[in-house]
Amino acid sequence: MSMNFDQARFNMVEQQVRTWEVLDDAILELFTSIPREDFVPQRYRKLAFADLNIPLDHDQVMMKPAVEGRMLQALEIKEDETVLEIGTGSGYITACLAGLAKRVCSVEVFESLSGEALERLDSRGIENIECYVGDAMRDWLPEQAHDVVVVTGSAPKVPQRFTEWVNPGGRLFIIRGDAPAMEAVCLTREGVSDWLTESLFETDIPRLINAEQEPAFEF
Repeated sequence: MSMNFDQARFNMVEQQVRTWEVLDDAILELFTSIPREDFVPQRYRKLAFADLNIPLDHDQVMMKPAVEGRMLQALEIKEDETVLEIGTGSGYITACLAGLAKRVCSVEVFESLSGEALERLDSRGIENIECYVGDAMRDWLPEQAHDVVVVTGSAPKVPQRFTEWVNPGGRLFIIRGDAPAMEAVCLTREGVSDWLTESLFETDIPRLINAEQEPAFEF
């Protein structure tokens, strides 16, 4: 029996995302309109809408739909803002970000993941993105600071270098701490060295490559 993806997507939005206090209409519309199943590895296609982290190559994951929704809602991305995504992964969050922001710059340490994500994004005609291959924890640097920085992997603490890539008034989402109870936070840059920290929820996702060695930001 073939799977009804439209019904499964509807159920995901109504039973997982919305019930986790994601009520922003723009976010819910993205989750309804973007075919998540097209961004999932073929062998996990029928799990595209499940309440779990979906495995990707290189021990990476797609985050749970509700986690993605809470993340996007907390960032309050405006249509005239630019976004830096650290960890392209499957490209699904990249597509969501592109639907909210003026421009998205996404960097992925694994060339194969980046290439596959770009193919998926190109197939949907998404043009306001730039995809790069590089290690954001080491030698890769963005050409400019951004209004929003989204980190799709975890780190023991917030890396110092990421805070330097956020414009004044901008926001940084990252998951910090240690398994099994990591903390998702949204940091707002209120001044040169002044930050407001909002604790969002607990979760558990894989580490960014080389995250253990990076100097942490001191609040």
